[in-house]
Amino acid sequence: MTRNEFIRRLKAGLKGMPQDVVAEIVADYEEHFEAGAAEGRSEQEVAAALGDPGRLARELRFEAGFRNWESARSPSSAWGAILAFMGLATIDILILMPIVLPILGVMFGLFVATLAAFLAGGFILIAGPFSGFPGGALVAILGGLGTMSAAVAIAALLTLVSIWIINAIMWFGRLHYRVLEPAIHPED
Repeated sequence: MTRNEFIRRLKAGLKGMPQDVVAEIVADYEEHFEAGAAEGRSEQEVAAALGDPGRLARELRFEAGFRNWESARSPSSAWGAILAFMGLATIDILILMPIVLPILGVMFGLFVATLAAFLAGGFILIAGPFSGFPGGALVAILGGLGTMSAAVAIAALLTLVSIWIINAIMWFGRLHYRVLEPAIHPED
């Protein structure tokens, strides 16, 4: 593979990442080719030593997603990290899907149920005192507040579990990344 072909495939794999990051990565790999040429190596030898550009792009995307998740733990960074992981572990994801999808589905269902409980508590709190709630107005107010408080506590626990699940996926991705044969060999 020639230098231009390698860089073209690397850029294609990095498509969608910020342009300044892509430019920095491409400049780094251009330097590898220049250093190889200075040592008298052909473009094909340097490209072979660097590895598959598609795989390099997946690894670099995963690293960027992982760093983004580590620096800003938000739903969008979590989603980006999970997508980057799925790109890296394309084969392993087929094994993980039957495990991860039900867990994510249950978590989503629990979040929806928690939201419904919170809204029900709000309804009890607001409408209960005026609708002849069993036990009277005070029981309706306390019941509504209690239901809403329980929903908030469950949502907080679910958030902690969600963060733990995403961290476990990132841990597996890092393990997967280290176990794979490195795309860049230290001696090159």
